[in-house]
Amino acid sequence: MPPVVTRFAPAPTGFLHLGHVLNAKHVWAAARNSGPDGRVLLRIEDHDRQRSRKEYEDAILEDLAWLGFVADGPLVRQSERNNIYEAALDSLRRRGLVYACACSRADFDGRRYPGTCATRNLADAPGLSLRIRLEPTIEHFDDLRLGPQAQQPSAQCGDLVARDRKGNWTYQFAVVVDDWQQGVNLVVRGEDLLDSTGRQIQLARLLGRSEPPRFLHHELLMRSPTQKLSKSDGDTGVRDLRAKGWSREQVIEAAAT
Repeated sequence: MPPVVTRFAPAPTGFLHLGHVLNAKHVWAAARNSGPDGRVLLRIEDHDRQRSRKEYEDAILEDLAWLGFVADGPLVRQSERNNIYEAALDSLRRRGLVYACACSRADFDGRRYPGTCATRNLADAPGLSLRIRLEPTIEHFDDLRLGPQAQQPSAQCGDLVARDRKGNWTYQFAVVVDDWQQGVNLVVRGEDLLDSTGRQIQLARLLGRSEPPRFLHHELLMRSPTQKLSKSDGDTGVRDLRAKGWSREQVIEAAAT
């Protein structure tokens, strides 16, 4: 097996909370336990230009340093990788896999996209999203915690949005390109993102990645039996806990399932 390369990839749309700390614990443990050559990359996922804030990024980096989570390479920001995403999208466009879409989530109740614009041949223009045609295949993978999985992305979500109506690269597209280009071979994340895995595996294959990363989806920290922690939960924010006098060890210990 090649050395593990994984990543911690927060979005600067809020401050770190205990759920992020739990993920960081799993990410760094996966790399460190794999041997001396295991690596953790730090990626700021600021693809959402409307919601990302520099003060959040600065706070995330400060909190990570305080917690002792040190990355094994330079910081990467998605906002600085536009040319890489354009090149990846062009490779799909040349194969006829990209089309412009005028639909919003309200047009199909946010459920599976029915392919309304797939044959309309709309010209790319401001206010339109760009979608990628998915194959009707079933994607099989073995999650390192949850075991064998099978997903059919075309039935789950329909054709994927690569660039949204506001001109932002989407999470699903950018993360697949980044993981491929950065050589990430182990994705460690919360089980709330399990349903994204099949579509990301298929998209990576369409882009030309011959071997997808392995995946490990860990348990979540829950605010209630049905509600996971979020950035709006101030009482679990790392900065709030630090202000209350919590130590690094107390914060890390509190981030346990």
